[in-house]
Formats: sequence, structure tokens, C-alpha cells
Amino acid sequence: MSGLELFAATLGVIAVWLTVKQNPWCWPIGLVMVLIYSWIFYEVKLYSDMLLQVIYAALQVYGWWQWTRSGPVHHGREVSRLDAHAVASGLALGAIGSLLLGAAMAHWTDAAQPWLDAALTGFSLVAQFWMAQKRVQCWPLWIVVDVIFVGLFVYKDLYLTAALYGVFLLLAVQGWREWRATPVVRA
Repeated sequence: MSGLELFAATLGVIAVWLTVKQNPWCWPIGLVMVLIYSWIFYEVKLYSDMLLQVIYAALQVYGWWQWTRSGPVHHGREVSRLDAHAVASGLALGAIGSLLLGAAMAHWTDAAQPWLDAALTGFSLVAQFWMAQKRVQCWPLWIVVDVIFVGLFVYKDLYLTAALYGVFLLLAVQGWREWRATPVVRA
């Protein structure tokens, strides 16, 4: 564990807690966190996770805009639900992205866990996109992804990051609970 990992983990807890509370400051704090984690994952050869953090950086900006400038009279998005077709389409895109990235990482890099890392990356992108759009379904997907991430990070001896993802898991359960209780619109 490094001081940098501790700092990034602390920012991560703050960012996800603010997300659960629907506070738009989750996005700039999350941006700093993902930039730090991109370096950490590079150092331990989790290249798909490193790329995920870079893409998350762009999604942090997108989410901040969605939560603060989108919607009627620029008041931001409201919590909404996806229909079954949109959920299936999102999950299919996550699976296709996972397979393509996994094949690339297995073939062209010395990635430590190319297929698992790629799958977590693909489905994390779907969850993050849904979160930026305030879709309730982001939380159950985060729950599944976070459980698997905990195991991966323990395997890579990133114990603080594993603990962070354990906290993310608890926050995802809380987020799902709170967002489901929010009056929602069907998207």
C-alpha cells in the first residue's frame, strides 16, 4: 500500500458517497481519483483497468455535465429507469467490449488477468454510463462488478484498493436502495 493508493481510495469513498446522495461534486472528486488510479493500475499491469480509468476521466466530465447542465432549464437529470430492452442492449455492449478488449490484452500485452480485467472494464463502462445518466440500474450492475473487483485486487495484493471496492459495494447497495425510493421517470 502506498500513500498515493490511500489518497485515491479516500477520494473514491467520498466520490461514491456523494453519488449516492446525488451531489454533483462526486464528479470532479471522482476525476482526480480515476487519474491517480490509472497510474496505480499501470504499475501493477492491470492495463484494462488503467484504460478504464482514462475513459472514466472523460465520463466524469460527461456525468458532471449531465447532472448539472442537462434537463429542463439546465437543472440536471432526474433519476430514471431503463426499460428491459435498453438494459439488455447495454449488457450486450458490455459483453462485446469485454471480449474484444480481452482478446487484445491477451494477444498484445503482458496483462496479469487479461480476460477478467477486460470483462470488469466492459461492464464498468456500462455501469458508469448509466450512472452518469442517473439510471437506477447502474447500482445492481455496480454490485456485481464490485464483488468481482474485490477478488481481483486481493489477488494482485492491492489490499487497500480491495477494501475500497468493498466500501464501493456497500455504497452501491445503499445507492440502489436510495435511488429506488426516489420518484423516477421511465426512460
